[in-house]
Amino acid sequence: MHPQRISARAEYLQGERERIRVSASLAERFPGLKSLGVLLIYFGPGGLIRHSEIKYSVNLAFAKSMFCFNCPNDECVGGSFDLSAELARAVAERRATVDGEVRCAGWQSKTTIDRIYCGYVLRYKLTLGF
Repeated sequence: MHPQRISARAEYLQGERERIRVSASLAERFPGLKSLGVLLIYFGPGGLIRHSEIKYSVNLAFAKSMFCFNCPNDECVGGSFDLSAELARAVAERRATVDGEVRCAGWQSKTTIDRIYCGYVLRYKLTLGF
């Protein structure tokens, strides 16, 4: 019996999960941070069609400082949204809110690797309490 080969997407996500797992919690990395609210709005390629929206309060003791979110494109290979640097900068500057937009840099699907970028868009707002 041959072992089943995992897809390129599954392999990438497995690596990302491990990087996140070994990172420090937000409470450990940012002891002055007392609360964090997150609003995530996903858009399809081009940023025009709204895909989904998530709003939540982060449990700082359990959330990881590798602050990443998966791309909603089920076929995307090698893409995610890493807000770790934006969060660290906001904490260092003691900003109450930070918002922005990032584009998925993964590939649209396994058949378009090295040819067509995914292009999904994440618009976010982080609300920080100190």
